[in-house]
Amino acid sequence: MPKIELRTEIQASIDIVFDLSRSIDLHKISTAHTKETAIAGRTSGLIELGESVTWRAKHFGIYQKLTSKITEYERPIYFVDEMVSGAFSRFKHEHHFENMNEKTLMIDIFDYQSPLGILGKLADKIFLEEYMTKLLSERNRIVKDFAESDQWKKILCE
Repeated sequence: MPKIELRTEIQASIDIVFDLSRSIDLHKISTAHTKETAIAGRTSGLIELGESVTWRAKHFGIYQKLTSKITEYERPIYFVDEMVSGAFSRFKHEHHFENMNEKTLMIDIFDYQSPLGILGKLADKIFLEEYMTKLLSERNRIVKDFAESDQWKKILCE
């Protein structure tokens, strides 16, 4: 069961980084290359505790659906989204935020299990863990870019 941990320092307030991280609209921007779109549940704005979102995206040339739900939430330091249905056997994505004076440390812990037993474990080793790491890193780059410029206002103030 792979566990991906990413740490991103962002020169912005913890509140801005926290809200950008739970923005459905910013998520769509960060996954434009997979044609990801929210098709059910919360489809725009800021996702809250107990809410779910169903995404449709193209990965490895195949359109897939994945539904995740916010299962834990403590503003502005922590929230968790967990898969309800989708291609993985399971996943839990923890989002942690630490205030560092004028910066925020954003920590992602993505813990997942691929389907198909030994074949899934082989896929993890060959390509899936690297693919997921790149996907999450790109998302974090977009959060950082928006938070460190005035672009965050387009997402959080509209």
